[in-house]
Amino acid sequence: MGTANMERTVRNMYSVTEKGIWSGRVDSETVSDLFRLHQTIHIEDLSVFHEVQSTQAVGIIGFKCDEGVRRNKGRVGAYHAPDEVRRALSSIPGHLVSSGKLYDFGNVSCDDGNLEQAQAELGECVKKMIGFNIFPIIIGGGHEVAYGHFLGLKPYWKQGRQVGILNFDAHFDMRPYDETTSSGTMFKQIADELANEKLAFQYMCIGIQRYGNTKHLFDMAKQYGCEYILEDEMAQLGMERVMKQIHAFIQRNDAVMVTLCSDVIGAGYAPGVSAPQPFGMEPKVLRALLKETVKHKKIVSFDIAEINPKLDLDNRTVKLAAAFIVEVIDSFLEKESEDGDSSHGLFCP
Repeated sequence: MGTANMERTVRNMYSVTEKGIWSGRVDSETVSDLFRLHQTIHIEDLSVFHEVQSTQAVGIIGFKCDEGVRRNKGRVGAYHAPDEVRRALSSIPGHLVSSGKLYDFGNVSCDDGNLEQAQAELGECVKKMIGFNIFPIIIGGGHEVAYGHFLGLKPYWKQGRQVGILNFDAHFDMRPYDETTSSGTMFKQIADELANEKLAFQYMCIGIQRYGNTKHLFDMAKQYGCEYILEDEMAQLGMERVMKQIHAFIQRNDAVMVTLCSDVIGAGYAPGVSAPQPFGMEPKVLRALLKETVKHKKIVSFDIAEINPKLDLDNRTVKLAAAFIVEVIDSFLEKESEDGDSSHGLFCP
């Protein structure tokens, strides 16, 4: 799709972030070492943005959507997450992401139940960011955000490059979609779509819950060649072996998109999700895995989903999501600083 067509399409569901959302404590208006993120963020309109980046750059975009969760008969409220997470990010010290440029490219919103169109428009936004050499960070919304994320990377499969999907999640999200797609069907959709075009599906899940998936879903994962590590196996395996398996998966691909469903985290730490997990992962474990993963040159994009402010306690899940995003940005910028190359993954010739 050409730029003009993309701009026409995105305006249907696309909106620029209101500047007032990025606000918070101001320790100084002149000393950069005292700045917080709301003082360093660049709010842009992606439909008219045309700057190819020659230095490190990260772009945030929100996917305001409850439709996938509603179709999946889950508890809605994740629609409100993108702006609430932005508010939580606002007062975080700016030095944590000071080595790169941070953009906010607004939101794609699903207000009329047309999930498929919203996912398509999100895909166009992700594709455009990647074309400008900007690392996309997508804030959902339900986990149906992952399908829109995939659509933004799909052109690279067609160019003969293998893109893997690394999912930190309590669920496989490979349910049948004969009647409708939802927040529980995305990865089966992706697998079938790639198979129809004779393209390979490489999918790995970390943190899968035995309680959260039927035998049918375990069988489906096996049928589609999904690699996975159960949450209750992780302590026995140890961080080193878990990370070794993740690295092996990354190495088998030309590039990898990372997606994080917040219900992979224990309910005590992340109560504001559609399907809380009593035996979910501890945030420090997930933090360590994410940091080590995103440092890899082949990681090209990230999304976080299923943060539900309506169900949250003391803004706990929202703040945790903001912290994970900062860790991802920091790790991404760190890997680029180490090798001195501002291109990454799919952007390399």
